[in-house]
Amino acid sequence: MYRFSNTVIGFLNLFTLLASIPIIGAGLWMARSSTTCESFLQTPLLVVGFVILIISLAGFIGACFHVAWALWVYLVIMLFLIGALMALTIFGFIVTGAGGGVLVPGRMYREYHLDNYSPWLRKRIEDPHYWLTVKSCILGSKACSKVVLWTPFDYLTKDMTPIQSGCCKPPTSCNYAAATLAQEADCYRWNNAPPVLCYDCDSCKAGVLEDVRRDWHKLSVLNIVMVIVLIGIYSIGCCAFQNAKRAETDYPYGHNRMYKVRPRWDFHW
Repeated sequence: MYRFSNTVIGFLNLFTLLASIPIIGAGLWMARSSTTCESFLQTPLLVVGFVILIISLAGFIGACFHVAWALWVYLVIMLFLIGALMALTIFGFIVTGAGGGVLVPGRMYREYHLDNYSPWLRKRIEDPHYWLTVKSCILGSKACSKVVLWTPFDYLTKDMTPIQSGCCKPPTSCNYAAATLAQEADCYRWNNAPPVLCYDCDSCKAGVLEDVRRDWHKLSVLNIVMVIVLIGIYSIGCCAFQNAKRAETDYPYGHNRMYKVRPRWDFHW
């Protein structure tokens, strides 16, 4: 067991070190791309890639070459990473707890309302600069290209994604035959022009938040698995750190504590 923990940590960090290279490369490639959706993910990818690179390099050097200070840095960063993932997971479950769609009678799809989501998400999505970026992504994805060609029968028999339900059509409650009746604000924001449709509607923003909510739930489950794995790796790293300290002192089983030998009182007799 003396070398086993060092070997495991060395191989794990060599693998993650190699895995960080394509992540950083993807972030740099997105930085050169003119597509709004891709450049939006550039910064998180680069941060994740460089953090993994630094952690893996410190762990690999410390485990394979018995460098105690490198393993100490590795364990500190790992502890911070475990705490950050746990905080992110708890925050994600709190923020995305509310939401969900409402079934429309006689239809296969659901409709989404902005008021049903958490204040933090609403504040984020209602920021004009942020929404301009998101709207550019929706337009670039051509999510509404098929829906605008649907017949009335298709609306009765086909399902929609949250973005299609909120951005590609007016709310089902809208009654354009009775123009004098008070209706939802989104009914007046709707326009048949393909570049307009309902992209500025609250229902479109709610559809985007529903997609974020579903993805965040999946990410939270992945975070829980990652925390369990990281705790296991952290435990092995602690053993490797102890081995590195022992290697530096030339005592494979710990420090030499016999720094003074006192003979028995009758030794000189």
